[in-house]
Amino acid sequence: MAATREKILASAKEFVSYINRSPSPFHAVEEVKKSLVTKGFKELKEAEKWKIAPLQKYFVTKNQSTIIAFAVGGNFKPGNGFSIVGAHTDSPCLRVKPVSTKVKQGYAQVGVECYGGGIWNTWFDRDLCVAGRVLVKEKNATISHRLVHIERPILRIPHLAIHLQRDINDSFGPNKENHLCPILCTMAQAELTGDAAKKETQEEEPASQASKHPPVLVRLLCEEMNIQPDQMMDFELCLADTQPAVIGGACDEFLYSPRLDNLFNAYTAAQGLLDSLADGSLETDPNVRMISLFDNEEVGSQSAQGAGSTFQELVMRRISASRDNLTAFEESIAKSYMISADMAHAIHPNYSEKHESNHQPEFHKGIVIKFNANQRYATTSITTTILRQIASQVKVPLQDFVVRNDSPCGSTIGPIMSAKLGMQTIDVGAPQLAMHSIREMGATTDVDYAIRLFDGFFRLYPEVQASLNF
Repeated sequence: MAATREKILASAKEFVSYINRSPSPFHAVEEVKKSLVTKGFKELKEAEKWKIAPLQKYFVTKNQSTIIAFAVGGNFKPGNGFSIVGAHTDSPCLRVKPVSTKVKQGYAQVGVECYGGGIWNTWFDRDLCVAGRVLVKEKNATISHRLVHIERPILRIPHLAIHLQRDINDSFGPNKENHLCPILCTMAQAELTGDAAKKETQEEEPASQASKHPPVLVRLLCEEMNIQPDQMMDFELCLADTQPAVIGGACDEFLYSPRLDNLFNAYTAAQGLLDSLADGSLETDPNVRMISLFDNEEVGSQSAQGAGSTFQELVMRRISASRDNLTAFEESIAKSYMISADMAHAIHPNYSEKHESNHQPEFHKGIVIKFNANQRYATTSITTTILRQIASQVKVPLQDFVVRNDSPCGSTIGPIMSAKLGMQTIDVGAPQLAMHSIREMGATTDVDYAIRLFDGFFRLYPEVQASLNF
């Protein structure tokens, strides 16, 4: 049954709220953890022994920026399959460098590194904040992981006036090292607040991590977390736009938001899993229902917490472990299926020539199946047939997409994981505009479509898989 406008907007508003609470991958994972815990999921630790039981729900994290959560079917036994939705928690952004202090022409600036393939000119003239995680030495000498989000605008990368670069509207290509350095404050004001006076002391204490960063930034972080500078062991901080995600458009049909790629799918995957547990269908499910939300997709997934690591495989092996069946994991792979969920390119009214004429995804027309003959996407005719069967039953429309032959194709975690595990995989995503901009654009309807599709997949996949006669 089609969702009502009220339900569509309600789902979209909940997603927007999630985005606004998730300015970094660490926050995104923490928010997912909170939603899982409220529904009875138990946390597992990698370094501890696991005891997995049917009808129980679990999650495990890696680096606090990747999370795998799963619910064990009532009829699961080692050797049975996994129903998986995979996505990623990271987005292109600017990240604070390990030594970030910069003073130039009377300004205190923060040295940043470009993470991923962002549309960097969209970061100019935005009111920016910082968010991420800090490793803190507590008073009892233990080291803790704390999240931080200074929500007010403390940084800005101003454009150079058009009078000083007359060709800016013809060609604008900022030098990523020289021109993407945000301004924190003037040195004159820093001296008035006493922050600049710390420099001499910091030079005498090179072991201090705080000494590597602008004193004003250190002070703001310490005030936010109620700690002293010498407690700050290290941090990983992202810059983020202070403008919140909103529902917009004359008909309240659009998402104007940062980080749609790919927190849209991180959120809808988690919500789809939770929704699938509400009808009692897990009691008779022979499979494990799983979501895998990885960090570092935007930079190739080659990290301990990325999809290119063994993390997914090791989790699946531990769930499948059996003294009575030494090939249980290998047997499970043949019965498993993964939806690789990442955003797709909607047709742009001003650049329609960028799309192949028969493959032009639109807003409100459904979730996009992504094809590529050169295996940049993992979709096959078999995996497509399976998902079409499920989508038909839950009344979620699907669209098809391939890139033009004269256009480069991006990639996802799909080919990485399908090749590593030998698992049947499909690449899908919701259509969006302005991918990798600091402000992206999507459609409210697609939040509901994605949740319903993932919910239906978890409930119906074993039945559809069993219908394959080959």
